[in-house]
Amino acid sequence: MSTKLYLGTRKGLIHVERGPGGWEIKRTSFLGVPVPMLLPDSRDGRLIAAVEHGHYGGKLHASGDDGSTWTEIAVPVYPQGEEPVICAMSQKPIPQSLEKIWALEAGGADEPGVLWCGTVPGALFKSADGGASWQIVEGLWNRPERKEWFGGGMDWPGIHSICVDPRDSRHVTLGISCGGVWDTRDGGATWNLLGKGLVADFMPPGEQENPNIQDAHRIACCASNPDHFWLQHHCGIYYSTDAAKTWERIHSADPSDFGFAVAVHPHDPLTAWFVPGANDDRRVPVDASLCVMRTRDGGKTFEPLRNGLPQHHAYHLVYRHCLEVTGDGNTLAFGSTTGSVWISEDSGENWQRLSADLPPVYCVRFG
Repeated sequence: MSTKLYLGTRKGLIHVERGPGGWEIKRTSFLGVPVPMLLPDSRDGRLIAAVEHGHYGGKLHASGDDGSTWTEIAVPVYPQGEEPVICAMSQKPIPQSLEKIWALEAGGADEPGVLWCGTVPGALFKSADGGASWQIVEGLWNRPERKEWFGGGMDWPGIHSICVDPRDSRHVTLGISCGGVWDTRDGGATWNLLGKGLVADFMPPGEQENPNIQDAHRIACCASNPDHFWLQHHCGIYYSTDAAKTWERIHSADPSDFGFAVAVHPHDPLTAWFVPGANDDRRVPVDASLCVMRTRDGGKTFEPLRNGLPQHHAYHLVYRHCLEVTGDGNTLAFGSTTGSVWISEDSGENWQRLSADLPPVYCVRFG
């Protein structure tokens, strides 16, 4: 069982550990500075943190001693001198500069030093040297379909989900808001637009099934059976059993199929967890009663798990990177925009609140 938990928040990176008395907050890195994303790299034990320094922009820092000390490393740099793409939604030029580091994932076990980084505006970067340098993935950047992408909750499109196939490190699947689901089978040289079956209800007739404009809030795959994907879409929950090529919309979610986060059991592809909101207009729990939904039969049925969670006057929103499950599938944690973090050590049956006094939580990662 993992004994370390990291919380990227609006006011720093919070280190949590499990000791004899349970889970405890131990210390903070980058106090007062937003940390939108963190990668605990199991291959070499490093932590890599995205840090937003306001006037100085986004930075990346790495630590080899669990955050006691940090070293600044390179950040992704966009190509210069190109004709800017006009955003399909706002009709304004999309900036060709780093707005946010929205995703960080390690390459495969057979690729020491390989890192993947998804950003806003929508670009994918790859490092072969542990973040000492980054290269934009031109095979995706140069796709003509990119001109159709637009922002979901942000002004510009962004890459937020990066899934590396544990069987084949050259197979990588992405989730983009709003740009759908893509994958590469050759390490990023060429890309395929996936997503048959996804439906964007917010688009006009004739465009709702266009795979290139789907607002995939978050995608995740089963580690032991990575052809099975779950997707929390802006317009519902979807399940795929063919490596994200085709998707089935799930209609049995209780109490709601709207939300941002999804976690998949690492050994059972039929089991997944979600944190539902009322709807797009009311991004709070249904009836102000917080729950985590769990399916254990591939979406045929859902259980609202509420034990230990506030059931009255609860207005928590859980961002897409704020629900995480450990490698054994037993321990889960999630954090909210109101600065509360809950942990369950029995697959979500019971929850304990770690704290209600934290800054808004941007990402949750187990070590």
